[in-house]
Amino acid sequence: MSRPKKPRQLFFQPGVRYFKPQGVPLRQLSEVVLMPDELEALKLHEQDRLSQIEAATKMQISQPTFARILGSAYQKISLAILNGQAIKLQQ
Repeated sequence: MSRPKKPRQLFFQPGVRYFKPQGVPLRQLSEVVLMPDELEALKLHEQDRLSQIEAATKMQISQPTFARILGSAYQKISLAILNGQAIKLQQ
């Protein structure tokens, strides 16, 4: 049995819900779902330029957990781009 998830501190709320390839209707695309903690990790690390330790502290999680969340976000985004899928930002 796994441990229960610690609540994460999430501050960023995007103004959009989807990103998709141009010229293809959304109903024709499969989608990759980016979870709120993955989006927060991306924002803190890439846009705010925080180190993984600083960002993990801000989200109130451990650095290894932050690294796993960030890795998951990178993998989902790269799969969506390479396979022409839509990215849904879960709220």
